[in-house]
Amino acid sequence: HVQLVESGGGSVQARRSLRLSCAASASGYVASTKCMNWFRQTPGKEREGVASIGSDGTTIYADSAEGRFTISKDNAKNTLYLQMNSLEPEDTATYYCAASRNPLVRCGVHAHLGLWGQGTQVTV
Repeated sequence: HVQLVESGGGSVQARRSLRLSCAASASGYVASTKCMNWFRQTPGKEREGVASIGSDGTTIYADSAEGRFTISKDNAKNTLYLQMNSLEPEDTATYYCAASRNPLVRCGVHAHLGLWGQGTQVTV
């Protein structure tokens, strides 16, 4: 059973940077995905799609992330990343990675993905 494990969260001052990582437990999993996403959620608010990366490396961002965040993946390291720059207090949330290998899934920040990590807290 594949697991996704996020790391890299923490508390930072506004306008600083953080890089989140999401490691897959099964060898070769990241390379086999159709889509991998980052989502975030704060208590009392709906979950928000932040960024998405397709199997071909195509990236899509939410307006709130465009120009500040960068999603990437390293198939050799079996890991997804989210580089977050110029962080603001409104970026405070629990960040989750998610993935799907279903070829029928439409990638995008609102994609319905079946495998999720446990989340990592980011506080700005």
